Amino acid sequence: MELVDKVMTQGPYASARHVYWIVDNGSSHNGQRSIDRMTAAWPNASLVHLPVHASWLNQIEIVFSVIQRKVVKPADFADLAALADRLERFEDRYNQTAHPFDWRFTSADLATMVDRLDAHRPREVLAA
Repeated sequence: MELVDKVMTQGPYASARHVYWIVDNGSSHNGQRSIDRMTAAWPNASLVHLPVHASWLNQIEIVFSVIQRKVVKPADFADLAALADRLERFEDRYNQTAHPFDWRFTSADLATMVDRLDAHRPREVLAA
């Protein structure tokens, strides 16, 4: 809630009619209690949970995964300053080469995929 308080007290969020907070199902913000806590503190805010086991939808998880693979491993730093230096150098390089992800998977694509999956589901056999 400390982060939420910092964000929600600044523009444009403080004056927004509605703010959506997209979260995973981490223990600190899962379940109805977290939704109720958010609504009580900030009536113009809605907590929206990603589906369970859908971390690929959580963009920050993707960024952390890239940093873990490309910066932190192997963990061979002389000290925290060396780690900070490597992170800063990676940030500069990544910002020069990164490009927006062009998401093209539509709701129609989802419906088609569900139909294809459904076609492979075993059907119940009715007893005569």
